Amino acid sequence: MAISEKLGLIAGNGSFPLLLLDAARARGVEVIVAAIKEEASPDIEKRAAANGKGSARVHWLSLGELSKLIETFQREGVSRAVMAGQVKHKQIFSSIRPDWKLAKLLISLGTRNTDSLLGAVAKVLADEGITLVDSTSYLEPLLAKPGVLCKRAPSEDERKNIEYGRAVARHLAQYDIGQTVVIAGAACVAVEAMEGTDATILRAGEIMRGLDADASTLSRSLTVVKVAKPGQDMRFDVPIVGVKTIEAMRAAGATCLAVDAGKCLLLDGDEVVSAADKTGITVEAE
Repeated sequence: MAISEKLGLIAGNGSFPLLLLDAARARGVEVIVAAIKEEASPDIEKRAAANGKGSARVHWLSLGELSKLIETFQREGVSRAVMAGQVKHKQIFSSIRPDWKLAKLLISLGTRNTDSLLGAVAKVLADEGITLVDSTSYLEPLLAKPGVLCKRAPSEDERKNIEYGRAVARHLAQYDIGQTVVIAGAACVAVEAMEGTDATILRAGEIMRGLDADASTLSRSLTVVKVAKPGQDMRFDVPIVGVKTIEAMRAAGATCLAVDAGKCLLLDGDEVVSAADKTGITVEAE
């Protein structure tokens, strides 16, 4: 991307938008942030105001204001944009008041999963002259590399869980239900839906604690498997794990994390591996 070109950033929650903002500005790109009120961190204002090669301006808008998003980017001269940060799926169908453009889009959807919804938004933006680009384009060094990423390699039982978990997760991912499953003893304990990865992991921990330890035939340790969707669209809903994921695993009693190499962002970089090593968790990318 040319240094003189502007980049629109549609910012959801978490640190992903902050990292992308920093990375784009470090390349001298002018960033126009559309921060979603219900999701984005107030810290994005501070990051935008900090000194850097590229400048940044922040506009706040509600999750339901698709027309305002388009008008903001057009007024700022934005023709390329990225989506970064989670927007909780359940938010879209509960607390927002969609404007006429978003309401029309929602009504037109045959299914309301993530890909169909965000794909439809991407098409509306494209029709208005705003092209969504790969959300990892500025953060490629944070994509998981193949192999065992921690000091400890998965045990034989954990590898069995990974193998089974990948088969289950890939089957579910083709229906865009969720990208994460939690496995114990080659049995599926929890499947991600609208609640998100960390909540799924914690729920799995609660399920295991609810089992009679003396009577249960399942191993007490959990393996978390997170996969990309078939034909993963890297413009949005890219698999992401961070230090918070490791913290959720520790709280749930999970000992192993498996992700897809080149398709999953380790949002906190080496800190993810460091946090895992400190708690004896192993992370493997394939």
